[in-house]
Amino acid sequence: MTVMTGLSGNELYCLSLKGYTGGDLVLGNSVHSMGFLGGIGSAFQSAFGGEVTQITDIIADGRRESYKRMVEEATRHGGVGITSVTNSLRHFQGNIEFLSVASCLHKAADGEMRRDPPGTVPTFTTSGSGQALYCLIDAGYTPKKFVFGNVAYSVGIGGGLLGGLKSMARGEIREFSDIFNRTRHAALDRVTGEARRAGANCVLGIVTEVGRFQGAHEMLMTGTAAHHPGLPAFTADKPATSDLTCEELWNLTAMGYAPVKLVLATAVYSLGVVGNVKSLFKSFVRGEISDLTSLIYDAREHALAMLHDEAKAIGADEVVGIKTHIHELGSLIEFMAVGTAVKKMPGFSTATAQLPPQAIMTDRDTWISSDYFSFNTTE
Repeated sequence: MTVMTGLSGNELYCLSLKGYTGGDLVLGNSVHSMGFLGGIGSAFQSAFGGEVTQITDIIADGRRESYKRMVEEATRHGGVGITSVTNSLRHFQGNIEFLSVASCLHKAADGEMRRDPPGTVPTFTTSGSGQALYCLIDAGYTPKKFVFGNVAYSVGIGGGLLGGLKSMARGEIREFSDIFNRTRHAALDRVTGEARRAGANCVLGIVTEVGRFQGAHEMLMTGTAAHHPGLPAFTADKPATSDLTCEELWNLTAMGYAPVKLVLATAVYSLGVVGNVKSLFKSFVRGEISDLTSLIYDAREHALAMLHDEAKAIGADEVVGIKTHIHELGSLIEFMAVGTAVKKMPGFSTATAQLPPQAIMTDRDTWISSDYFSFNTTE
């Protein structure tokens, strides 16, 4: 039977080294409606700021339903595992479609695929690519389940008014900082909760996405729940988290390090009315705008200090892979810092001494689409 897989040649090569062959592409979808009452409820709740639970719930329900149907399709194909899970949503004729897509895996026997009988439930699902799965397994982790955590949130009318008044003065707007920090940590808590229920003691390769939905914002975290026997016992109740790629994780494991926690901090600052006027006038002439320079510097230092304090409180040795993001929010500036706190632990090493080149090769797109094409011709 011809296999229709979404896995690339590099992924298939890496998976074959761990005894797997690629299986069929599998998908599941679910189309939902917010409903009249849900729309009214979410609009009312968003006026007060913070999480908009009606939107959070309908998005979570849709994502779970599409994921469940994808797993059911993989079960019909006799897959022993599922990798490269994506979980997206799009508007479709006024409603919302949730779509989960992945490729199932089979065990290889003498280099050939051994399809398990239909009805065999996959033992694991992962968010990463086939290459990431190779790195994860070689670093001593056993994959368990694709997990996600989401939260829909709004600054709210109250927060907007209060923040607007405070934004007239220069400095941090704590109301906005608190909302963004709460939502980011809420999404992380939900990811770890799902991992704990799956019997995992860590969530690896966490990817964070923020987008607009029904007048609010949704923050989504996805990752692979896994288990490592060398992690401390307390991680069974509070799984370790990391947003490092599995390739980076492999390198740190080879150095004897283990992830402890994904640490993140947000600071929202305002230049203030006077500062805005001054920077406007200064922008007419060439040279440094010192008010903006100092504001962004202060915001950056504050967010990094919060990151440091969180890592120190959990006893981490280092915070690695720190990424910083700056967003304009009207007259405000949001500065966010994210990284993975790690700690040197005994018993952490990789199965092989070197990653194969295929595990770190980047697959290139060979299908390029555009709304129009430009042609250069010579006479």
